[in-house]
Amino acid sequence: SSNPPISNDLTDSSQQDGKINPGTLEDVNSSQQDVKINPGTLDELHKKCKDVFPIVFEGAKLMVNKGLSNHFQVSHTLNMSSVTQSGYRFGATYVGTKQFTPSEAFPVLLGDIDPSGNLNANLITQYSPRTRVKAAVQAQNSIFSAAQLTVDYKGDDHTSSLTLGNPDIINESGVLVAHYLHSVTSKLALGAELAYQYGPTVPGGEIAVISAAARYTGADAIVSGTLGGAGLHLCYYQKASDQLQLGVELETNFRMQESITSIGYQVDLPKGDLCFRGMVDSNWNVRAVLEKKLLPLPFTFVLSGAMNHNKNQFRLGCGLIIG
Repeated sequence: SSNPPISNDLTDSSQQDGKINPGTLEDVNSSQQDVKINPGTLDELHKKCKDVFPIVFEGAKLMVNKGLSNHFQVSHTLNMSSVTQSGYRFGATYVGTKQFTPSEAFPVLLGDIDPSGNLNANLITQYSPRTRVKAAVQAQNSIFSAAQLTVDYKGDDHTSSLTLGNPDIINESGVLVAHYLHSVTSKLALGAELAYQYGPTVPGGEIAVISAAARYTGADAIVSGTLGGAGLHLCYYQKASDQLQLGVELETNFRMQESITSIGYQVDLPKGDLCFRGMVDSNWNVRAVLEKKLLPLPFTFVLSGAMNHNKNQFRLGCGLIIG
């Protein structure tokens, strides 16, 4: 942001014998230096760019959201597809009353389940303004298949996170991931990730991978990247206007010796209550999602399309969200 104008009227208290006293313009300049803020979590390093890209689906989808109170909401989803599993899913979301900021309330409980016993459940709670705990469990055919626990600590200019995934005391296996992201300036954040996995299926019994991360935030653009032994991940986000956002993503896997580049964009037309997301990548995949609010009714119509030119494949999805 531009610096506020400095008055040309320098009184005697700030000027003597043609010299500027300490505590005037020097203090103004020092007060206008970068103010470091919390950079968020390392998991959200590429979030701005990722949000531009469409999330496609195939077949027909009907979702009904119903708020039972200010804190409790249920959803009913019917999915019919020839590619993914078809059927009905029931979801529920509960938001508690503990507030540390006007826009957030805790705890948050959300999950969904289908008649076959496939379950996804998440718990997010905050014990203090700086400490947040997230837990997630997943079950397939009524048998628990995955579990994850994450603790985030947010300082004034940094965030530390520790994640424990799929701990198994009997088989002595699991995954431990540590994240750290620090605001060097108001625009530049640097961080690191340490991932450690152990278990009988891991070659040598254990393995550790370390990665470095960086993000630069400009007025209308964000550049972020991670580099480690496994690969390279770069993202560029640009807000071209109030209606147009652009994103470019490069992912390289050193072990597989593969790279893929994706270009995505999002167009918002508030007057038409319409949002369009599209993308194309170096594997000749083209994907797009159109969302149209059917006001004044609480309906949202969603149209999804995906095409691969090399494989001559095309997937079409059509959905309606009520509520």
